[in-house]
Amino acid sequence: MIVAFSVTPLGVGEDVGEVVAEAVRVVRESGLPNRTDAMFTTVEGDWDEVMDVIRRATEAVAARAPRVGLVLKADIRPGVTDALTAKVDSIERHLATD
Repeated sequence: MIVAFSVTPLGVGEDVGEVVAEAVRVVRESGLPNRTDAMFTTVEGDWDEVMDVIRRATEAVAARAPRVGLVLKADIRPGVTDALTAKVDSIERHLATD
């Protein structure tokens, strides 16, 4: 499965980058394929692995903020691996043929 998630510390002011970095650190240290952009961090693995990483990332933010917002979007396709890269590669191939 692939899950895009955003964890937002609330009640810590406007500059949340330092706190969000704690969540991204958890994801990167997990060893699962992942990617972070301006809005979401996307992680790929099996259900239990991915949800555990998201839980731990959320807990890392909660340790530094009185309230946390969490948004998830999941693509659940059993048996599919490397979709994090393959989906983007497919789009790039289609763009290259135009």
